[in-house]
Amino acid sequence: MIYDLIIIGAGPAGLTAGIYASTRKLKTLILDATEAGGQLASLYPEKGIDNYPGYIMTDAGQLAAHLINHATSMGCELHEGERATELKDFSGHLQMVTDRASYETKAVIIATGMGLFKPKRIGCPGELEFEGRGVYYKLPDRETLKNKRIMFVGGGNSALEMALLVCDQAETCLVHRRDTYRADEAIVEKVQGSKIEQILSSQVVEIRGTDHVTSVVVKTNGKLEERPIDAIIVNIGTASEALDMEGWGVELEDGLIKVDTDMCTSRRGVFACGDVVAYKGKYKQIVVACGEAAIASNSAYKYIKEPYWAK
Repeated sequence: MIYDLIIIGAGPAGLTAGIYASTRKLKTLILDATEAGGQLASLYPEKGIDNYPGYIMTDAGQLAAHLINHATSMGCELHEGERATELKDFSGHLQMVTDRASYETKAVIIATGMGLFKPKRIGCPGELEFEGRGVYYKLPDRETLKNKRIMFVGGGNSALEMALLVCDQAETCLVHRRDTYRADEAIVEKVQGSKIEQILSSQVVEIRGTDHVTSVVVKTNGKLEERPIDAIIVNIGTASEALDMEGWGVELEDGLIKVDTDMCTSRRGVFACGDVVAYKGKYKQIVVACGEAAIASNSAYKYIKEPYWAK
């Protein structure tokens, strides 16, 4: 069997590309090395999203679920836990090799984001020891945090938004190593108007406990303070596992895939979209990734079907 299109990555970009491919009746397979939904599902499922058009506010996990359902209901075939490893030329088409099988396809869209993401760690004593027992890297079920003492670590949108989700039901503090946040101004304003205790120019130096976290040591201006804490949620960024793109025959720029305005890569029949691509003025937002995905899908359609209007 030959697929019209194989999409690598089932985050917002890959799923949107699948939706648009399905409207063109392209037989489409979407592969993801972990679970569908991308960072929305794997790292920030309870993060509030308030800048995706059409939603005044939605949880990241809910948005991911909608995208997954939309793509599969349109007829996209979805394989989770299957990692693409190599892309070969094969009988006038392309052959996608994974850690499970190989597939023949007429075109490929790479939408792998920044790779396989793992949350960055603080690197302090007690962090590894209490992971899952009071130390978390994404927001646990909010019901379990009610009336607890919760510390968030980070200064970006995700850390602040998660703290805002919890502050009305738990005693909440926010630790950031700098004196200003890197989050959007609108989110910072909400934090400043909330009950969240802000501990700036500070860093966590130790996490203590017995069978569960009981306290956290914070260093501020050279002074140490041990604070009673029931849970600490760390959100200081992510580290990505290197992808095997060097073997995929596409031109790279600073580790990302170079594309033109049609989301075409340097390799015939291969397109790319989302955080994995690089071009001047690139703005990494969900809505941008989805827009690029629509372009990439349309370009793939024109390449596969060669309609008269595209010549």
